[in-house]
Amino acid sequence: MRLSLDSPVRDVDPRVANRQMGLTKKGPPAHEVLSGMGIDTVRQLLHHYPRTHIDRTTVARIRDLSLGQPATVVGRVTKVEKRRTRHNKILVTVSLFDGSAYLQIPFFNQPWKANQFRQGEEVAAWGLVELRGGHRQLKGGEVESLRDEERAIHTRRIIPMHRASEGIAPRTVRELVFFALERLEPVPDPLPAEVVRAEGLPTFDWAIRRIHFPETQEDLARAQERLKFDELFVLELGVGFRKHRVAAQEVGVVHRTDGELIGTFVASLPFELTAGQRRAIDDVSAAMARPHPMNLLLQGDVGSGKTVVALAACLLAVESGHQAAIMAPTEVLAGQHGRNAAALLESMGAVRFAGAARRTAAVPTGQESLLGDEEPTPTLTFGLLTAAVTGQERAAVLEGVRSGEVDLVVGTHALVQEAVGFRDLSLAVIDEQHRFGVHQRMALKGKGASPDVLIMTATPIPRTLALTYYGDLDVAVLDELPAGRQPVETRVVRTAEDRRGAYDVVRKEVHAGRQAFVVCAAIDEDNRLEVKAAEKEAERLATEVFPDLRVNVLHGRMRPAEKESRMDEYRAGRFDLLISTTVIEVGVDVPNATVMLVENAERFGLAQLHQLRGRIGRGAHRSFCFLFDESGPDNELARQRLVAMVRTTDGFELADDDLRLRGEGTLFDIKQSGLPDLKLARLAEDVELVRRARARAFALIEEDPELAAHPALRRELEERFAESIDWLFHS
Repeated sequence: MRLSLDSPVRDVDPRVANRQMGLTKKGPPAHEVLSGMGIDTVRQLLHHYPRTHIDRTTVARIRDLSLGQPATVVGRVTKVEKRRTRHNKILVTVSLFDGSAYLQIPFFNQPWKANQFRQGEEVAAWGLVELRGGHRQLKGGEVESLRDEERAIHTRRIIPMHRASEGIAPRTVRELVFFALERLEPVPDPLPAEVVRAEGLPTFDWAIRRIHFPETQEDLARAQERLKFDELFVLELGVGFRKHRVAAQEVGVVHRTDGELIGTFVASLPFELTAGQRRAIDDVSAAMARPHPMNLLLQGDVGSGKTVVALAACLLAVESGHQAAIMAPTEVLAGQHGRNAAALLESMGAVRFAGAARRTAAVPTGQESLLGDEEPTPTLTFGLLTAAVTGQERAAVLEGVRSGEVDLVVGTHALVQEAVGFRDLSLAVIDEQHRFGVHQRMALKGKGASPDVLIMTATPIPRTLALTYYGDLDVAVLDELPAGRQPVETRVVRTAEDRRGAYDVVRKEVHAGRQAFVVCAAIDEDNRLEVKAAEKEAERLATEVFPDLRVNVLHGRMRPAEKESRMDEYRAGRFDLLISTTVIEVGVDVPNATVMLVENAERFGLAQLHQLRGRIGRGAHRSFCFLFDESGPDNELARQRLVAMVRTTDGFELADDDLRLRGEGTLFDIKQSGLPDLKLARLAEDVELVRRARARAFALIEEDPELAAHPALRRELEERFAESIDWLFHS
């Protein structure tokens, strides 16, 4: 009976599928174990790709075997012995002779092996060659009868090593795959024939067979390329499908780009824009002028000036007669955006502050407002809405947002989650919320709007992730730092002597009038990771190391007003050293801070370390980052991360390193995004294949946006995106 892709695994070969998998053959049958792994059909079985392959094609003579090396041999069974060892274990020994020498193959606690082989039978065997009791043996051997020359599965070929599970052996999975392929009817190609031809790919049917049992290494490479391309093509097809659907179905605000506000704003800035900032402002302006909602990701390294681009976008919205909002993931970052926005907008001389925004988001101490006592007719009304804004002041801002009096409001993501009503929101700027475009647009639509969305990130996204998992977004990149920025010198600290040297640098910088950060990962001594607690470390540094310096502490369990107060005091220079958890990771801007000490740096990821380092080097002074490493020499992954931090300050290069070291499944919550997993393709390695797949997929969507002419491909798309079907079909 022929099999189809939808046939159940238990029909592949009943002898194998029903084989009980316990050592005493009392475990569950193989097909039930596979079902627990999510493998119920032949399709799922064949997409359970091998984790590696072992080449067993070369047959060696027993006389020529080298100890400690794997080998494949062919010989006749001369003897099969079964006995109990002194430890009361059953040992079956199969002896082979190939005309040159003898070889033993031991099997422990597998008594049925004694009945599996007959004297005089020709077999092939594979294993690691050892010398035991003066006899050559194959350890962990695979033995296969050659009664049926055409059906060798485990020896004398390139064999697949499939991922198995407790209760099932790779050998059993291999047999099921072999018998499934043997009886499988020809599989239709899911990709359009013109794509397969244009890319020079083999057929799907050929590739799905050779990925498991290739005849040559070249066959294996071609099969892998074809199936990787399939994965990436369908992923890009989904991204392109959604992007086209959003553009076609949603009617957005056509913002005017011929106004004067942006020009006035840029002319009033106390610095020159970089070429990257000017390009990004042009990209954003062009996207906001289109009739469908903008969904743009603004990537920029720490300190590259994303806030200026965001404010320019906000001014476009306001000058077009609408409202804008800037949303941040934390209270600290929202407060930082409020201060930056207030300082930059005040330079225009025509800004009114709603509620307590002007006081809360005041310009730095010592600077005079350009508004003076008499405010002119405002061009823009600005509001701040964080947990620190309470009572009548909060009510005033909320009313201003609801009535439309407030043109631009800065706050946390509570702006779209709480009962905050906008009169006419046409632009939402989201900072450091990578999947906002997927998960939170519905919250904005609940406000009665289809606003443009500008997503900012200072955590550069690897090129291949930007083309795949974030491929539904347009991308603008800030790839240069403002003039005058000094590169940060980074050192790894592992010895007590180097630690004292780092402390000396802190003291030297403070005596020169500058400030320092110390970052720990926890605030309580019972933290399960047993990292240094910020409060305990602050006490130690204040009493034992820096009794002559002014030390304060900041952590996430403080109330928002208290955190804001301590950050204000630190910015104002009232403390020399701030001991903090990673609450300062994003957005904190203190140009006078020139030293960053990171305790237990081995416990942080590359993106987080890069963000922490970005808190210094924001002024004109030389800055230093010390990464205290308490890992052992066996923690190679941690050491590679720290080596990368020392090697470069380029966030985009570090993002690619992070992808290579950690894999795409652990970055940016991809596993939680609902988008399809990649089984074969590796984004860190298959950059060119990603580009090829994206170009073909987007070209197909351009020709056939609903895939009406490709119903099989439409079904494949829906199956692959089953967990994120709402994202695929709804904006």
